[in-house]
Amino acid sequence: MSMAKLVVMGSINVDHILNLESFPKPGETVNGRHYQVAFGGKGANQAVAAGRCGADITFIACVGQDGIGEQVCQQLAKDNINTSSIECIEEETTGVALIFVNQQGENVIGINAGANGALTPDYFHRYEHVVKDADALLLQLETPLETVQLAAETAKKHHTKVILNPAPAQKISAQLLSLVDIITPNETEAEYLTGITVKDDAGAKEAALALHNQGIETVIITLGSRGVWLSEKGKEGKIVPGFKVKVIDTIAAGDTFNGALVTGLLEGKKMLSAIRFAHAAAAIAVTRQGAQPAVPWRHEIDTFLSEQDSLWLP
Repeated sequence: MSMAKLVVMGSINVDHILNLESFPKPGETVNGRHYQVAFGGKGANQAVAAGRCGADITFIACVGQDGIGEQVCQQLAKDNINTSSIECIEEETTGVALIFVNQQGENVIGINAGANGALTPDYFHRYEHVVKDADALLLQLETPLETVQLAAETAKKHHTKVILNPAPAQKISAQLLSLVDIITPNETEAEYLTGITVKDDAGAKEAALALHNQGIETVIITLGSRGVWLSEKGKEGKIVPGFKVKVIDTIAAGDTFNGALVTGLLEGKKMLSAIRFAHAAAAIAVTRQGAQPAVPWRHEIDTFLSEQDSLWLP
């Protein structure tokens, strides 16, 4: 039997990462350590997570005409990703992210979109057949919103499931939200979308209900170390806890979770089992530094789950 097909559409960035004791205040200069350059971008990170988990995945994206774009594509291919729908954009640079990580593993990020801005509706039309033939489409918000909406509309017309990770946080039209089957905001993003503060279970429940009212069937609000709030339309929402690990760097956590979650669902896992699988992938990722360098391979996740079963609270 052939594997279910996943398409990820989104950003590719080169991450410049610096670890600090604490984030600088305006006008302050602080000394850092462990400077590294790594491949990232929310779209690429999620694609890599899915590819390393074993998904049949095609990635729609853009890189710049700067040499490093070719290196990125070579690495993506090594991560089991079909890169035939990634183009090099002339006279443009590959996207860049400048990332500070503090001692608690928290991060602040500044981004230059670069070639990611070239992922226009015209660009998408060249590859819309890939979405039409897919079982699921995973989207984020680091590329032009009009293209994100067009991709979601195309998926909906062809019965391709739409999963939206609405990051980075920004306002989204009701029309786009109505096309989404599964949405995976964190607390901040959920508040941007609903106006409801998510500080506790009550807030998560209220925000999830507001998103259901926009037409979204499944809402998964990621809550950091607490796990996720899972709300399926017509069912009682609940916390699904994650695994306790020593956190080194949270840069890749959300993206790893999303890529692994969709892969698990496409493999036929029930929602709770897919979330458990995604929690394990994210737990491994936060024990490592960087974005894509932190993303685990399938055998690592399976090993982790076999060792941590006793800690899982269904």
